[in-house]
Amino acid sequence: MNVIYPLAVPKGRRLCCEVCEAPAERVCAACTVTYYCGVVHQKADWDSIHEKICQLLIPLRTCMPFYNSEEERQHGLQQLQQRQKYLIEFCYTVAQKYLFEGKHEDAVPAALHSLRFRVTLYGLSSVELVPAYLLLAEASLGLGRIVQAEEYLFQAQWTVLKSTDCSNATHSLLHRNLGLLYRAKKNYEEARYHLANDIYFASCAFGTEDIRTSGGYFHLANIFYDLKKLDLADTLYTKVSEIWHAYLNNHYQVLSQAHTQQMDLLGKLFENDTGLDEAQEAEAIRILTSILNIRESTSDKAPQKTIFVLKILVMLYYLMMNSSKAQEYGMRALSLAKEQQLDVHEQSTIQELLSLISTEDHPIT
Repeated sequence: MNVIYPLAVPKGRRLCCEVCEAPAERVCAACTVTYYCGVVHQKADWDSIHEKICQLLIPLRTCMPFYNSEEERQHGLQQLQQRQKYLIEFCYTVAQKYLFEGKHEDAVPAALHSLRFRVTLYGLSSVELVPAYLLLAEASLGLGRIVQAEEYLFQAQWTVLKSTDCSNATHSLLHRNLGLLYRAKKNYEEARYHLANDIYFASCAFGTEDIRTSGGYFHLANIFYDLKKLDLADTLYTKVSEIWHAYLNNHYQVLSQAHTQQMDLLGKLFENDTGLDEAQEAEAIRILTSILNIRESTSDKAPQKTIFVLKILVMLYYLMMNSSKAQEYGMRALSLAKEQQLDVHEQSTIQELLSLISTEDHPIT
């Protein structure tokens, strides 16, 4: 972390902390354009997002240079907007990843950055602000700050209501977060209403069998699980598992076929790829491990369902190029299949997965 120097604030100018907007007393020595109320918030911002974007902030927070023509000025403005859009999405993805990993405190500074860049680029009343409000609401829920979460959700809901151009995807995210809020408040009827709307809008945007819709099914399943309606929860957990299996198996099959040839035309080994960004990978891990924990608690009744989720996790980690994790879940699946004396075909399928992972660890040269 770079040294932070005490700040001499110019007369008449109020500088605010990047995290809490209190009067600033310190400045980042590396970029000299980011201010903090003290060491605690500076460290929180650095650990969350600032280290990753420190130098990228300089051209955004310094005066634009003098341009010789209007054409040059317009080009400079376009470059500035492109940088802002990049940082909006980058900070959003980082904050999402933290949330899926359960790092709610770390998510807050990154989400605040995304929100501020959105305000600068789109204005205070734009529906483009809603995704950042929802990140902050979810982080607040994770930290047990329900009142603060409600405030962010009110801002998001009000912005959506005023908008005449709000996408189905944004409506889905709003209802998902409202569902999470009401679940935290144990108002399960309202939670189910909003999660049903989440599924509806996500289905309109992406389709009923899309991984982006699966989150709504998953959270609704959790509601039924809380209410001890285990048959309904089981049905939805199965649906979520099938959606992720279909998605990952498609990538896995393409990759496994490619690996039978070992080399591409350039003579390089094929690289594994999930087709997901880091936040989506973190979401997949959270959802699938949560379902696995539930399946394992009843594995004596339905071992095949447990093995099914284990195999999905094998494919996920294999595609993420984490061979040790893939092998760990593969061995657990094989052990359970043998223990429960499942059919030979099931055991053979798991063995094939493990063989491919082993080949990946020791590629042919």
